[in-house]
Amino acid sequence: MTADLSKAAPTLSEYYSETKCTWCDGCGNYAIRTAVKMALVELSLHPWQVCLCYDIGCHGNASDKIQGYRFHGIHGRVIPFAAGVKLANMQLPVIAFGGDGATFSEGVGHLVHGVRSNYPITFILHNNADYGLTTGQASALTWQEQPMNWSPNGIPERTLASMELLFSLQPTFVARGFTGNIKLMTRILQAAIQHRGFAFVDMLQACPTYDHFATHTYLLERCYDANAEGHDPSNIQAAKALATQTDDRIACGILYQREDVPSFYERLVSRHDVATTCVEEVKRYDVSRYWRSLR
Repeated sequence: MTADLSKAAPTLSEYYSETKCTWCDGCGNYAIRTAVKMALVELSLHPWQVCLCYDIGCHGNASDKIQGYRFHGIHGRVIPFAAGVKLANMQLPVIAFGGDGATFSEGVGHLVHGVRSNYPITFILHNNADYGLTTGQASALTWQEQPMNWSPNGIPERTLASMELLFSLQPTFVARGFTGNIKLMTRILQAAIQHRGFAFVDMLQACPTYDHFATHTYLLERCYDANAEGHDPSNIQAAKALATQTDDRIACGILYQREDVPSFYERLVSRHDVATTCVEEVKRYDVSRYWRSLR
């Protein structure tokens, strides 16, 4: 007789990987990886009960540093892949990870349509305002007039107003965390993973090697838990104001959430009253007669 491992409570050690971390000392990716593992364990999810999808970048190096079903994609394309995984198996929680460079430059179209479609996935933005893996290039979210390795005079373009863009798409879940507060990140991720549709989580993190402006100390001094101060996540106008006003204080926590909007899958008429998942419907078909018709 074999033990039913699905009934055993998951532990952090199950997510342990033998692969050594190669992030710089002080990188926020360590904290995000820890919060992800803690959130999954607290939701009673084992590594084989979740799919983790990674984009290219420093954050993507976590793909072999945490156990589970993991996918490491190409630059800016993680959202459509994660959406496809989820739509194929709606019973599987799917978490996608992307950097601010890939997400708001190469992949900005996928982000727009991911939010617009309300795909039922969790998306975690590793936001350090630079391309760390390619040694300090400016991203679309790098601050104006900020010297970077490949733009010593500052970026010539305007910094993209990420939260203005996001709220213009009528999102159903927007949250913000920062890597100096693992407990807050864990709480946010638990809510995001259980959300009905597309959950956007902006994780502010310091890049100790190339980002010398939004440092860990800078974030510690400004980030606060807006929910603890009484913010109502159902108020979209208040949420947008908090998300976009970041000069003196930076609001974190669950900024906006609504559960009354059907996800993309729920709006598919062809899937109504279907009890099976798409992946369960995959089977072998004899296509020999179709090949013969092409001769």
